[in-house]
Amino acid sequence: MTSRIFRTILSVVLLVLVLCMGLTTWILYTSFEDNLVTELKSELAYISQGILLGGTDYLSALPASSSRITWVAADGTVLFDSQADASLLENHSGREEIAEALSGYEGESYRYSETLSEKTIYYAKRLSDGTVLRVSGTQASVLSLLWQLLQPLLIVALGAALLSGVLASKLSRRIVAPINNLDLEHPEACESYDELAPLFHKLQHQQKEIQDRITALRHSQNELSAITENMNEGLILLGSDETVISLNASAARVFLADQDKIRGQNLIALNRSEQLSLVAEQALAGKPASSILNMRGRSYALYASPVPEQRAAVLLVLDVTEKQQAEELRREFSANVSHELKTPLTSISGYAEIIRDGLVDPADVPEFAGRIYAEANRLLALIRDIIRLSSLDEGAIGNQKEPVDLLSLCAGVCSRMQETAEKANVTLRVEGSTANLFGVRAILDEMVFNLCDNAIKYNKPGGSVTVSVRPLEDAVLLRVVDTGIGIPPELREKVFERFYRVDKSHSKQTGGTGLGLSIVKHGAAYHKASITVTDGPEGGTCIEIRFPK
Repeated sequence: MTSRIFRTILSVVLLVLVLCMGLTTWILYTSFEDNLVTELKSELAYISQGILLGGTDYLSALPASSSRITWVAADGTVLFDSQADASLLENHSGREEIAEALSGYEGESYRYSETLSEKTIYYAKRLSDGTVLRVSGTQASVLSLLWQLLQPLLIVALGAALLSGVLASKLSRRIVAPINNLDLEHPEACESYDELAPLFHKLQHQQKEIQDRITALRHSQNELSAITENMNEGLILLGSDETVISLNASAARVFLADQDKIRGQNLIALNRSEQLSLVAEQALAGKPASSILNMRGRSYALYASPVPEQRAAVLLVLDVTEKQQAEELRREFSANVSHELKTPLTSISGYAEIIRDGLVDPADVPEFAGRIYAEANRLLALIRDIIRLSSLDEGAIGNQKEPVDLLSLCAGVCSRMQETAEKANVTLRVEGSTANLFGVRAILDEMVFNLCDNAIKYNKPGGSVTVSVRPLEDAVLLRVVDTGIGIPPELREKVFERFYRVDKSHSKQTGGTGLGLSIVKHGAAYHKASITVTDGPEGGTCIEIRFPK
């Protein structure tokens, strides 16, 4: 506003200055012209008296003058000219001023020279002897006059412009100062122009309404913030263009975002997943949406709902990792247990039915009974492993921890399994040094047993299984190396899952419950040990378990 007032005042002053200078120049020009005509008339009056007395001699004797004197006969012949040879000049009877003087008494004319930018004024008078005396003078044009006055005019204009600028600046600031100094927080106390009084009253009324609304909104916002910030669920409020209006602390933790920096940015800055973008897009279109987002090894349920009458959406983020995992484990466990229990029970039921119906030769009954016995033992082993695995899952281990010599324990397990190894034509040996650790003997025994059992079952005829124990500075290392079929790198994490088998056809031949390595995994977790699976030096598999001291 100050700059507009300044420009307006300065423009008006400069415009008035230009008009005044132009008007002054025109007044001076017309004044000079009138003075020149008067001078020419006076000069002609006294020269005409001299001509009557002295004729041409008088004219020749006149001193040099800025005026041009011409004496013309009644027939237009030039008798004398003060600036040219009269004999060389053409007849002047056709000149306007000469013709007027010959026909009347006086004559006057004006002629303009564009080349010289001058105007010549001619004044003629018929004398008593019938001749005509003409006097002429030149006057500069308006443009020429302006050019002559250019320097002083520029100096005056520059000075006036500077002075006008200073005055306009001070005046504009002085006009605007009362408005700039208004106290909008207390408009009733403002003293300024009377014309602004109605505005002050409106401002005061609006100020009170705004303060009341701000107080109510702040109270509501504090209540909402207290609720949302203490929610375990992530809460995100989205604008019409998928802009993050706000999010609570839980949502910021889920997406590893800064609450203050992410506000006002697009949802893509929070997470680039397709699921998040899709539910947000559907909710902003007015349709509720939900999806599952898997991120950093965890699962999150996304529920997006549109905000009625506004193109906005509320996004709820729930951590359902444990629920998803438990549900997946339950489904897998139910399916696997059903399958594993069904196989031996089907065999037992089939053999028993054949014996019951008398379809078996008495000599074959012992063989069928042996098969029933074997399947029953397999069923019992499966149930035993399931119970053991459930105990490890729940941490319901009845045995107490005690110092255990792992090398001695491994030697005892291998001794019990020598007959099984010999039947499979596999060499089983133990090596290493004495190493004590604090653990549950029964669980450690079962872990070593399952590792050796798998290494023998999935070995090759003539192969070997080496169990070694080595004490380290901060741990005890158990290593079981075989020369069997090996485990592909992409399956080394899955072999510890329940009922998972690398070679299912081979497993059916060798038997087993499919829970051995799962028991090893849970036993290692119970002892806070880590498991590493690599290729053996001669092919096969190398499984290392590092027990912390």
